[in-house]
Amino acid sequence: MGKTCAPRSLEWMQHLQGAHRRRRSHHHLKYSMRKLYSIAPLAALAAHNIAHGADFNIIAQVADGGGAIVVTLGLSILFLAVTIERLVNFRALHVVPDGLIERVKPLWAAQEFVKLQQLLTDHDSTLARVIAYVVAHRHLGYAIVNSGAGEIASIELRHHQQKAYALAIVATVAPIVGLLGTVIGMIEAFHMIAFSEGMGNPALLAGGISKALINTACGLCVALPALAMHHFFKNRQAFFGLALEKKINSLIHEWFLGTNVPPQSLHVVSHAN
Repeated sequence: MGKTCAPRSLEWMQHLQGAHRRRRSHHHLKYSMRKLYSIAPLAALAAHNIAHGADFNIIAQVADGGGAIVVTLGLSILFLAVTIERLVNFRALHVVPDGLIERVKPLWAAQEFVKLQQLLTDHDSTLARVIAYVVAHRHLGYAIVNSGAGEIASIELRHHQQKAYALAIVATVAPIVGLLGTVIGMIEAFHMIAFSEGMGNPALLAGGISKALINTACGLCVALPALAMHHFFKNRQAFFGLALEKKINSLIHEWFLGTNVPPQSLHVVSHAN
């Protein structure tokens, strides 16, 4: 009797242990499914963002930037137009061309002032206009001619500086316009979230912020090269001013004082700044 009950008790205990293991496995399965369901929306959102990032179109983002983008685009067109115009017209050929002094000196020495004036009239440059003033007022003496030549040279350089001043305006205004567009875009993004059902959707907020920040990026992309070109032309103006001053001084002192060593400066660069 005792031997019969022992195997049955053992079988019963094994049955209970198997049932316990099955319940634990079922419990772990349910727990894993709940965790999977909880992270599924986040995984779907991440997949959507990755797919959206892969299809990121900067042109479409810029087109959706709003009114500030239009202003920034206009500033970029102004920047390109001024830069191209200055690169074409503000060169050594139009300010201090090489070889003009060598062509002028023989005509002055031969007293052929009519031919000299005709040569200077046909030669469109700042140096030619200054020399034309010197030739036309040669009877007034060194002091007056020297002062007048310096004034003409400084006026010419200031005229070139004024044409490039638009680059400084673009470099100053473009980032401010971009920042204004970003602020307006942020306000619109938060307003859209506040009055929509997407309060818990971070993608909605991120999309609005991304759209707003495009304005700042575009503003900086226009401002930085504009600032660089502004300083480039400013440095070129100083370089041309020094070269112009040196050539005019040497010519005037040779013609009026009989020496190549200038006793005083025209102060062309200081007048131009």
